[in-house]
Amino acid sequence: MIISVASGKGGTGKTTVAVNLALSIDNVQYLDCDVEEPNANIFLKAEITEREDVTVEIPEINYDRCDFCGKCADFCAYNALAVVPSKVLVFPELCHSCGGCELVCPRDAIKWKKRPIGKIEHGSSGSTDFYQGILNVGEATATPLIKALKRRMDKDRIVVLDAPPGTACPVMETVEGSDYCILVTEPTPFGLHDLKLAVEVMKHLSIPFGVVINRDGIGDDRVEQFCNSNRISVLMKIPHDKRISTLYSRGVPFVKELSGWRERFRKLLLSIEEGVGNDFR
Repeated sequence: MIISVASGKGGTGKTTVAVNLALSIDNVQYLDCDVEEPNANIFLKAEITEREDVTVEIPEINYDRCDFCGKCADFCAYNALAVVPSKVLVFPELCHSCGGCELVCPRDAIKWKKRPIGKIEHGSSGSTDFYQGILNVGEATATPLIKALKRRMDKDRIVVLDAPPGTACPVMETVEGSDYCILVTEPTPFGLHDLKLAVEVMKHLSIPFGVVINRDGIGDDRVEQFCNSNRISVLMKIPHDKRISTLYSRGVPFVKELSGWRERFRKLLLSIEEGVGNDFR
């Protein structure tokens, strides 16, 4: 089973929920897909034993064949190519490696070379098989690294995918193919606004989902009203508790220290397995 954990708004406690859920499950695989700022291992403390570079292909011009006709640049929807007198400029950060420029080139003047964009690290923490992607500083596109990271999924296990914040392409790439998505929110106007965006993404992708309300007790009850009026299951509420905040500041998952929470996360998993939440498929 593949369970993704996402949130429209950053800072709602998405990694907190993902980590504590994973630590409540035996023989789980955890993929930190927030490749621009992976931080799950602050809490999991997995020993990293493997590192692998991830590359993408970008065009390389064969000037012995190129006649600077400009068809490659005209085709590129991302403006990754520009043709000037006697030179073709390639902007690697804009290239999506689609291969279209090679297809339209009438003189077969385009070949490909590899460009590193980041790395994948692998390790373990107890029974948790841990992977994280780390995007190189300055890279504009996280999606290829997330794709490479998801290829490491072991579908014979329960897989927890820790998604990036927001609702843009990296989030959609992470949650796509999930059996269920947990949307983590907070009871504030900003939390509600971005939860609505995340709900629309789940509907668009036809992924069943439910909501976890973190820091319950602050703000107001409009998030809960929204969920009730739209028949969205509230799977769990995590209170605004100083003990949880203190443990978080020390990098300690609260299921390890506070009694009863491991069982609550196991019940959350059971609810997901029984099909709680909306199924738009």
